[in-house]
Amino acid sequence: MVISFPTGMYLVFNSGIGDDVTYEYPMDSLSVFLAGVGFEAPIEFELGDGFVVIWCTFLIIFTIALFGPKTNFVSVLQSMITEGKYKIQDSYIVAAIKWFSILVIVSAGIIGVQELLGIPIEQPEAPNQLIQFFDISLAPIIEEIGFRVILIGVPLFALYSYGSSLKLFGKSLWWPWKNLRNVSTKKALTVIVIVGILFGAAHIFADQSWSSGKLAQAVASGIIIGWVYYRYGLAPAILIHWATNYFVYSYGYIVADINQISITSAFEHSLLNTVEIILVVTGIISVAVLALNYVYSKKHELEV
Repeated sequence: MVISFPTGMYLVFNSGIGDDVTYEYPMDSLSVFLAGVGFEAPIEFELGDGFVVIWCTFLIIFTIALFGPKTNFVSVLQSMITEGKYKIQDSYIVAAIKWFSILVIVSAGIIGVQELLGIPIEQPEAPNQLIQFFDISLAPIIEEIGFRVILIGVPLFALYSYGSSLKLFGKSLWWPWKNLRNVSTKKALTVIVIVGILFGAAHIFADQSWSSGKLAQAVASGIIIGWVYYRYGLAPAILIHWATNYFVYSYGYIVADINQISITSAFEHSLLNTVEIILVVTGIISVAVLALNYVYSKKHELEV
């Protein structure tokens, strides 16, 4: 994940993936997709400048995740090694890595079943690869604010807030589970599932949309990220979305640039296959850890 930060900078400012389009390319609008509604914001900027703002935002969130909310990532690892246990809510980055790995497993399963049934997943054609990479990098910020904060955080605050201060509102939108009281898990999950379905539908009904085969995978991703947002906060939710977009595609595009091949061919390259295998193995381990934690918690409840 860390290496993807300089990789992204190289792609935008030094690679040739954009052909005639460079980081100086003038953008006359910003594609915004909030709460299921897409529109063009009339903002003029150069592609490189916009990317730097996005890149810095991710770097700040990644840094926050490494050092919080309660303990830093190194302390969590030490606890895991010396004591053999940890609390996932103690670290944004641990929550992001674990649930991203689970998302990879779920997505791989859905894609595998659909391939057996002859249901393809076709990505929309991009007018330019550099512009596509910019849009892919921007999406986690815009979509997490639109789908998670507005469609999940705001309704839960309206239902379960114990005050009306601006500070509480902000804290609740940042981490609903921690800052709201007596939230019904069943109702929260209902909201998360509904928003997940809307998230999936948006991927196939929006302009330059994916094929219909994307629906199931996008819905599952929306539900998983929605749960992470509610239970562990906005930071890990954005990082998971960042990992599925910027992190994965930064490696795809660097392989495409070095080998002078298409992005589709790049994802069939041995390096990307190795990364995929690592993510799948990590996902299996994460699922096993969740299952063991669940069994342990139930056993502890019975003993008490």
